[in-house]
Amino acid sequence: MKKLFPLLATVLLLLMAFTTKAQNGFSALIQSGPADATKLINAYGEPLFKGIGTGLNSGWYSTAKTKKTLHFDLRISASGAFVPASDKTFNVTQIGLSNNVRPANASQVIAPTIGGDKNTTGPLLNIYDDQGQKVGSFNTPSGKLPLIPAPQIQLTIGLVVNTDLTIRGVPNINLGSDNGSISYIGFGLRHDIMQDIVGKTADKLIPFDLALAFGYSHLHMNIPMTVNPDAGAQPKDAQQSTDFSNQHIGATFNNFMIQAIISKKILFFTPFLAVGYNNTTTSFGAFGNFPVTTGETFTGTATYTTYANPVNINENSVDGFRADVGFQLTPGFFRIFVSGSIAQYKSVNAGIGFGF
Repeated sequence: MKKLFPLLATVLLLLMAFTTKAQNGFSALIQSGPADATKLINAYGEPLFKGIGTGLNSGWYSTAKTKKTLHFDLRISASGAFVPASDKTFNVTQIGLSNNVRPANASQVIAPTIGGDKNTTGPLLNIYDDQGQKVGSFNTPSGKLPLIPAPQIQLTIGLVVNTDLTIRGVPNINLGSDNGSISYIGFGLRHDIMQDIVGKTADKLIPFDLALAFGYSHLHMNIPMTVNPDAGAQPKDAQQSTDFSNQHIGATFNNFMIQAIISKKILFFTPFLAVGYNNTTTSFGAFGNFPVTTGETFTGTATYTTYANPVNINENSVDGFRADVGFQLTPGFFRIFVSGSIAQYKSVNAGIGFGF
């Protein structure tokens, strides 16, 4: 167990780096106003939503062989989903922005997503009020995460009738005032169907193991944000809130997968293949009070409107077929797991653990 603690610390550091990058990427887009910010954040963040879903549906099982009653294994692993070239950029003129947000240069309209090039800044967008007066401008952010991480910590324990239960989880962890908090819970079941078909002699008659498995998990993240009024800007009127201390991103990911798994143990080496279906629904929002420059006074002073909870995205990010291939090594009570998957996003998963 002591050997797993450094890995757990590494997982938490990975999450802290991830939340900081996400915060920096989304903050710049809020200033375009609620409707346009929602469209920009959805386009910019789409690889994140798909990548997290792909990763959290990975690494559940690495063999079709179920645990004997009360036998267990505990593992820590991490998945990385690769953002394909088609999702590394988006065209700002093709996401339905209003006439209040327009490219400053009509020939520069391709912006990196969060999974795009970290050395490329997006196009300059001008912001106009309802009278067509320019009131501000901003560049869409550069890419942040070409590989979308998703760590897992899980315990599998044998039940009865060739069935075992897997529990995944990270209790609500506060990563500090600059990084927010994160919590994760999930459960899965795996059942050896060869025993149902052939009976207790399956191990002798059939040269492989075959199982059906499913898993469900729920991830929640709370990430602080800091979006202040533009320099020198004043409230539009006395009704505009000037308290921006409650700004944060709230995101939840509900993930489901079902698979058929086939494997064959050769001494302490077990290759496996799994095929099935996975799904992720995403809820992502910017909550709190956010100042957005929307006009100016007759003397030329910029004025802002305060919007509460300006961004609310609900979508089905992952929905379709996936296939996983990999192996596990089991020298004694030690476990090593490696696999790769093909789905909407390709991904890899690797980890270690112990059990019997």
